[in-house]
Amino acid sequence: MSRYWSEVTKSLTPYVPGEQPKLPNLVKLNTNENPYGPSPKAIEAIRRETGDNLRLYPDPEGSQLKSAVAAYFGEIATQQVFVGNGSDEVLAHAFLALLKHDRPILFPDITYSFYPVYCGLYGIEYRTVPLTEQFTIRPDDYLQPNGGIIFPNPNAPTGCALPFAEIERIVAGSPDSVVVVDEAYVDFGAPSAVALVNRYPNLLVVHTLSKSRSLAGLRVGFAVGDAKLIEALERVKNSFNSYPLDRLALAGAVAALEDREWFERTRQAVIRSRGELTRKLRELGFEVLPSGANFIFTRHPGQDAGELAKSLRKRSIIVRHFRQPRIGQFLRITVGTDEQCEILVAALREILNA
Repeated sequence: MSRYWSEVTKSLTPYVPGEQPKLPNLVKLNTNENPYGPSPKAIEAIRRETGDNLRLYPDPEGSQLKSAVAAYFGEIATQQVFVGNGSDEVLAHAFLALLKHDRPILFPDITYSFYPVYCGLYGIEYRTVPLTEQFTIRPDDYLQPNGGIIFPNPNAPTGCALPFAEIERIVAGSPDSVVVVDEAYVDFGAPSAVALVNRYPNLLVVHTLSKSRSLAGLRVGFAVGDAKLIEALERVKNSFNSYPLDRLALAGAVAALEDREWFERTRQAVIRSRGELTRKLRELGFEVLPSGANFIFTRHPGQDAGELAKSLRKRSIIVRHFRQPRIGQFLRITVGTDEQCEILVAALREILNA
């Protein structure tokens, strides 16, 4: 460690993002990127914005994007929308602005691994709540004193989705603390909690355009909630970076949200491919958890997950293997194109037969 590091820096255990390998003929199924490109209208909007205007700062409020988000959901005011540089930044601001209190916050023991990283960065106490044996969230477990609650729906990396009524039960059960629902994958098969924000002032719902809008390279996220929660996020943002979204990101994001036809066509393609991939893996003897996301979480009773991942890598197929308690024998596999899924299934069949 460097002698110039602060004590906070020394204590951090940073988040490890999914690998971005450079392999020939790669079938990349490890980082949940959408296999279909962004809306052509988004690409065109970005092209139009590429010009002399880049010498000017972008709109620090992201007003046009906030209006697009509000219009997309309906019955949401622009004052109820916050925009940021990817949902990771939005979540980071939420941890500092809304979840840093005297009591520990709650989140699942198997979940997005950035949550404990944020806690370490901001000095937030937390307590993990075990998922059930079926790797699902049990709302009753969250009906206890807390400084806040956060969970993804669908959960990551399991892909399991929580029914709408159970989300509401968690939110209603903690009226004195903020409940953050991280909906990075919600468009692939789970109910959105945005419908609850006008009834519960303690609810914040976070979205990203990286997955269902295929804009992972643009870095755009947003949150929807009560205006007072949004004001808290704005205070933190403007104490950190007043211009988190550049002109290209703002233009592309607005166009992507407005192109509902492209969004619906591509997300339905992913959902269909997920169902077919699940069926074929089960035929090969894999256990596949029910998924509402653009990935599946799976294990084989007769194969070591780490060895399977290595064997696939030798065939230029990359999947995600988490070496942590309870899920060390699972692989998280992004739903690719039908062609990529066929290559994966053929490789697994070959490995199992060998």
